Amino acid sequence: MEPRLVGPGPYRATRLWNEIIELFRAGMPLRKHRCRFKSYERCFKASEAVDCLHELLGSNQNFGPEVTRDQTVKLLKKFLKNHVIEDIKGRWGKEDFEDDGHLYRFPPSSPLKSYPKKPSCGKEVIKFPDWNEPKAGSSQEHILVKSVAMNSEMWYKRHSIAIGEVPACKLVFRRELTQTNIEEIWKSMTLSRLQKVLGLDSLDEVLDTKLVNSKHIVQNVYNVNKQGIVTLEDKSKELPHWILSAMKCLANWPSYSDLKQPTYSGFERDVFKTIVDYFGQMKEPLLTFHFFDIFVSVLGLLQKPSKVIEALQISCLLLPPENRKRLQLLVRMMARISVNQDLPPLSESVRTRTLMVQAFSRCILCSKDEIDLDELLAAKLVSFLMDNYQEILSVPSALKSSIEDHVVHLQRVQIKYAGADSDATLPPPSFCHQISTGEIEYQRATGSQEPLADLLEEIVMNKEISVKDKKKKLKQFQKSYPEVYRVRFPTPETEAMLFPEKTKQKPPILMWAFKKPFQPFHRTRSFRM
Repeated sequence: MEPRLVGPGPYRATRLWNEIIELFRAGMPLRKHRCRFKSYERCFKASEAVDCLHELLGSNQNFGPEVTRDQTVKLLKKFLKNHVIEDIKGRWGKEDFEDDGHLYRFPPSSPLKSYPKKPSCGKEVIKFPDWNEPKAGSSQEHILVKSVAMNSEMWYKRHSIAIGEVPACKLVFRRELTQTNIEEIWKSMTLSRLQKVLGLDSLDEVLDTKLVNSKHIVQNVYNVNKQGIVTLEDKSKELPHWILSAMKCLANWPSYSDLKQPTYSGFERDVFKTIVDYFGQMKEPLLTFHFFDIFVSVLGLLQKPSKVIEALQISCLLLPPENRKRLQLLVRMMARISVNQDLPPLSESVRTRTLMVQAFSRCILCSKDEIDLDELLAAKLVSFLMDNYQEILSVPSALKSSIEDHVVHLQRVQIKYAGADSDATLPPPSFCHQISTGEIEYQRATGSQEPLADLLEEIVMNKEISVKDKKKKLKQFQKSYPEVYRVRFPTPETEAMLFPEKTKQKPPILMWAFKKPFQPFHRTRSFRM
């Protein structure tokens, strides 16, 4: 059985659990072993299981080579607890698996998990003000509106120096957007973009949108300092000064200037243990229990790093501001410690980067229901966060600009021309994707030249205007849209056919002059003086 990438979507953790079990059962060698003078068929040693599963997880693109042997042992403990494996006497249910020579086997029954039926989260319908409803005392019912038809004459008026008559129109006054309206627009467009990046038909199975606080999104976008770190309105939710000092101490080692007490051998390890203990005692991870499924779904895009970064950018905007700030400070500290060559080793047996992942992954992401693969998933996410934290924990500029432009448009007074069924309110903007230069040229040609070609043909076929005016309009059209004009009149001959020259007849007097008989030359008498 070949491993496959489990993409984003509902129940991704359960799908990964079943995937790993199937691969493990198919790839684990089974043979005959002896234990206490007795032989056992189709079984394996605990150490052999660790070797096999560790290699399997390391080569699986859903997890990768950063999975440690210790994490593999923890997963086998969960296998034993959930009856994926059992000892040779048929015992299971406890997490007493060790990396040793004890014998285990697979049970005959299928250990795969069924997909839970999660109650569907009702979709929120965001109600916006009725933009077309005029304000009190500003009735527009008796405004006369003159119909407008785009023809050659109207086109000529709009492109001439003297514009002439302007078509009648009316103003559509917008009601003032409240702060609540703006926050709901941010929530709606942010979730819409997240759904599109994940490639899902709906977010209902991975996120309860009712738990998304629109105020948190706006605060995370606008309440930031020069470094992009969230500033909190409620100062009581700030990190304690002593833990913040400890984090700065290790992040800027050895040049931290706020260190007022002398250091000693092992001082940096004690500081690190203090930070680990503080974040380890939190009741809820920084990414919260509510957003566990959405972050696990994002991991299904790891083959497309740019997509993962954008999805994590948006997902982190949904966090409470105090959680987002702590995540920013913690991941920044972890990344700096991992590459700091001047910092003494914080562990004798584990590399510093691996130690960071093991120490803090659970306080960043874990499931409330103790999902069996949450430790491996959290380690994968934290590793990616450390490598790309500057981009992920910054405000997505494209999303911000798009929503701000939409809000400005909704607040602007609109001009409504006659004949329009509704005003020109733009729908929520959709995000673009990169296309080739050829596609751009094709869209420009087909999208804009067809109406102009029709307008040129209308000028050509109009028999109500004089030849002089028609030539003037065609010359002006040729100057403004030479490409369209060249398609209609590719050669001077085709243009000349539109205005055929009339044959000029010579005056009769000239014809009569040629018909006079030949007059011989007569010598005249010269007068000499």
